[in-house]
Amino acid sequence: MTDTRETKEEPHSGQAVFARVNGSYYAAIVALFTATLLISNVTASKGVSFFSGSDVFLGPFQILPINTDGAFFLFPLAYILGDVLSEVYGFKATRRAIYLGFASLILTSVCFWIAIQLPSASFYENQQSLETVVGVVPRLVLAGLAGYLVGQMLNSLVLVAIKERTKEKHLWARLIGSTIVGEFGDTLIFCSIAAGVIGISTWTDFINYVIVGFLWKTLAEVLVMPITYRVIAYLKKREPTYAV
Repeated sequence: MTDTRETKEEPHSGQAVFARVNGSYYAAIVALFTATLLISNVTASKGVSFFSGSDVFLGPFQILPINTDGAFFLFPLAYILGDVLSEVYGFKATRRAIYLGFASLILTSVCFWIAIQLPSASFYENQQSLETVVGVVPRLVLAGLAGYLVGQMLNSLVLVAIKERTKEKHLWARLIGSTIVGEFGDTLIFCSIAAGVIGISTWTDFINYVIVGFLWKTLAEVLVMPITYRVIAYLKKREPTYAV
């Protein structure tokens, strides 16, 4: 009996074969998004205080000094990139990027912990410094993971929900609305878990920490909104699969 099954031959026999890389900008944005998260979660381990010599109150709220963490200048970029992903590629694609960032944060924490536990060479004199900079603090890791996951999901869900109602109109409303909800959820969760780790021990300092973090991150996204507009417009014009 003749075997009629088709046999698969190697294409381009004698030549090296490679898969095609999709021309979408999605992969590059996700890579930057993930890198921003990883860097932010390391720099956030430092407590930062501005105007530490001042003691200013507005009613029950302390305005100065301003207490925050070392990631205050970078973390808003993660939400800007999250907005770009949600606006151009939708919730499912953004959720995929969020999960990838979540997994990367876990992997980073595990690798830092393993590196610290490995026996030091006799000539290595920086073990204490390594532990200080990248030492895995369970509460800080939990704070970063929980705040990031909840905040980014809320940010994307709100932006997409508003877009379903407004279509291509009122981009500013989507960006601001999603930022307010996402940043508040993220900041409240992160600060509630991480405050004690970076040295915040009073309710006054905690409220200051939450309010400053929320207002700064929201203001930062509002200030760079013209840039976000341009990036979104650029991607919408150049992504062949984007349909208006």
